[in-house]
Amino acid sequence: MEEYLISFDNLKKIVDGFIKEGSDVISISKNGDRFVRLEKSDDIILNPEQRPSDISAKEFLFPRTEPIFFYCKQKESVEIIDKEPQKRQVLVGLKPCDAASLGIMHRVFNWDYRDEFFNRRYDNTLIIGLACKYVDDYCFCTSVNISPTSTRGSDLFLIPLSDGRFVVQVVTDKGKEIVSRNSQMFEKADPDSGKAVIDSIKGPQKKFDSKKVKEWLDKNFETDLFNPIGDICLGCGQCAFVCPTCHCFDIVDEDYRYGEGRRMKNWDSCQFYLFTLHASGHNPRDTQAKRYRQRVNHKFKYYIDRFGEILCTGCGRCSRGCPVAIDIGGIVTRIENLT
Repeated sequence: MEEYLISFDNLKKIVDGFIKEGSDVISISKNGDRFVRLEKSDDIILNPEQRPSDISAKEFLFPRTEPIFFYCKQKESVEIIDKEPQKRQVLVGLKPCDAASLGIMHRVFNWDYRDEFFNRRYDNTLIIGLACKYVDDYCFCTSVNISPTSTRGSDLFLIPLSDGRFVVQVVTDKGKEIVSRNSQMFEKADPDSGKAVIDSIKGPQKKFDSKKVKEWLDKNFETDLFNPIGDICLGCGQCAFVCPTCHCFDIVDEDYRYGEGRRMKNWDSCQFYLFTLHASGHNPRDTQAKRYRQRVNHKFKYYIDRFGEILCTGCGRCSRGCPVAIDIGGIVTRIENLT
């Protein structure tokens, strides 16, 4: 993997170039709670010790709500109006748990049907990742095959040095093209120049063995384990909406003027009672315990069965934000202890 050195000032010049050419540049907000579009490079925050944002960056590839098309009803026909083309966007400073999530979601959006809305954004997005030095009781990236220095999902990956510069690892052809276009901003790094920093970064202690967790889930669909969780879970969907890999959605038609409307794609969650409610009135997941069982199985069994991927990056957002303190990392650790 090629490595270069870049100063923070030169990195900001590159970002300003993206903004001037009309690309959307997205980075962490000043208060650290979410990702936002920037108007100028001076607003970039690259702090490897910052806690993961409350809300992940997935909404910039998989929006909370978006129109599929607009329609206008004529006397004997319906006119379909497509949405505007997708602009190029640059996501700057994603922690490895966020950058990896985009490739994980890419699997399901290209499975039995190619979702061109996601794919156009994915293809038009440049990911600049950042090594992570934050650890708390909710982090468990090392338990799901990711690390604080994982380059997975990034096109360029930044490793901060003590002098304020960054080692830039070139991960993909997209990243290589950016370095080539801005070669005057980079200087060639010595081999393994970021190794000392990488070696010094201590990730969260491994909490569980994901293979053992799956083995138990394979054999224990009917279990009382989730009953106490169902008793306290509010079914609010917070866990799904802040998660970087949850991807459920529904599609509805909205008439907003006589004869005119739009077909909308909106986030949904398996934690909602209505998610599996049949028109007959039957609901195969009629309790919150069954719905939380679905959440755990989807992430640590079903997605692995289908795609060979764990549907979780260990970011801990769902647990930090849960209003009744449900901790998925602790639950999965408990499952491994049952094996």
